[in-house]
Amino acid sequence: MASYGVARSNDLLAKPCAPMPVARPELPTAEALLPYLRRLDETRWYSNFGPLLTEFEARLADRFEPQTHVVTCANATQGLTLCLQAMDLPQGSLCALPAYTFVATAHAVIAAGLVPYFLDVDPDTWMLQPQTVRDALKGAPGPISAAILVAPFGLMPDLAPWLALREETGLQVLLDAAAAFDDLQAAPVPAVVSLHATKVLGIGEGGFLATTDDILAQRVRQRTTYGFRGSRESHIPATNAKLSEYAGAVGLAALDGWPHNRLRWLRTAQAVRAALLHLPQVGFQPGWGANWVTSVCSVRLPDGAAGAAEETLNARGVETRRWWGLGCHTNPAFAGCPHGDLTETDRLGASVIGLPFAIDLDFEQIGAVASALAESLDALGPPPPPEGS
Repeated sequence: MASYGVARSNDLLAKPCAPMPVARPELPTAEALLPYLRRLDETRWYSNFGPLLTEFEARLADRFEPQTHVVTCANATQGLTLCLQAMDLPQGSLCALPAYTFVATAHAVIAAGLVPYFLDVDPDTWMLQPQTVRDALKGAPGPISAAILVAPFGLMPDLAPWLALREETGLQVLLDAAAAFDDLQAAPVPAVVSLHATKVLGIGEGGFLATTDDILAQRVRQRTTYGFRGSRESHIPATNAKLSEYAGAVGLAALDGWPHNRLRWLRTAQAVRAALLHLPQVGFQPGWGANWVTSVCSVRLPDGAAGAAEETLNARGVETRRWWGLGCHTNPAFAGCPHGDLTETDRLGASVIGLPFAIDLDFEQIGAVASALAESLDALGPPPPPEGS
């Protein structure tokens, strides 16, 4: 069988390594939180847009271009739902979205009173393309009122073609940027980011909308707080999706540590890339760990190889995760939802796996993952010859 060049000892292959979780989140320490908790004690203001949360939103907004508004919310799923509701779309209309995404995207569409219309993604970027939506407009089983594009695992799309699509068709466009905290720096398309504990900047549970549309920002804010608008009178059907001052405290401490922690994420990602350098059948997302950071390591293996690779890795005590499963369309919750041809989604679902990845993953752990992965690839036979050979 072929060897793909990863140095590994027979002892390492002969026995399972210590159990290694696929993710190990790290939030700010108690020491980092203490100054902000003391401020909270002083004000005795615990929720309802107090000074800590207000400062957190302001510091988030400072990461973007001028005139960008930030609205925090209980989680990114709520953010997507409330943003779609604030767009005042026809109830029951279709919302185009990639089938290759986390189920939260589709749940948000349904919660907003729309019908998910699953479309295929580009095989190289794993993203829904504007032209796919244009083509779908011609043969969709009903009117499409909006489209959600997804930044897969944190890789940012080019927004210019989506702005052109919005201008050309009148479709509302929303970006699910759940994992794209690092690379999202402008929001000409409304974007929702997750602040879940598993993200590179986490607060436990939370999310935020970034948008240059001040009216949309106001409408979403109103929907996070019972429909209130400067009074105790509820003006629209809404919910309670606010973040507390405690969440604001964690967020501020997380932002304090972000410059250093970003470097730690980069260092770990580059160590993983180096360890897998001689495995030509392992494909990383464009720029992963070099131009942008995220909290997961999702790699593409040869078509259909994910299952066999997972068996080998799991047998060695290396936990894996298909973060997006086989695609949203395969989940019973969305069995009745319309979809287009999903050839590439099906291929990705059978080929992409999440490897263990954490901000403090050490070289020994990285080596164990690389060895187990190399063993699973050896079982598949030699890699194809380079193009043109």
